[in-house]
Amino acid sequence: MARSGQVTFAGVLLALLGALNALDGTAAIARSHVFVADAHFVIGDLRAWGWVLLALAFVQLAAAWGVLSERAEWARWTGVGALGLNAFAQLAFTPAYPLWAVIVIAMDVVAIYALTALWPAAPQEAVGG
Repeated sequence: MARSGQVTFAGVLLALLGALNALDGTAAIARSHVFVADAHFVIGDLRAWGWVLLALAFVQLAAAWGVLSERAEWARWTGVGALGLNAFAQLAFTPAYPLWAVIVIAMDVVAIYALTALWPAAPQEAVGG
């Protein structure tokens, strides 16, 4: 596989984002003091968004496992979907930590690029004649 390093990069970045979301989600559920005080959310509160991030973390970590261990298509597209949802969740989470949310959104975009544009193409079957 010519692009195995790029696929590994995509899987590792997906795993890193999953781990970061797990930490952020756990901290939000515990109402840790790492977040901006008196943040106001359009929908829900800090704990609700913490549960959303924790759920996304589990999906991202499962997809990262599938990408890294099996190079599976289901893991690739699950990762793309989870990363897209994570970008929107981070956008909603910006009142809690604005700069970090923007950084995570940028990492989501890079990971989506790695899972789509850098994924090796399926081998073309020879047309019999």
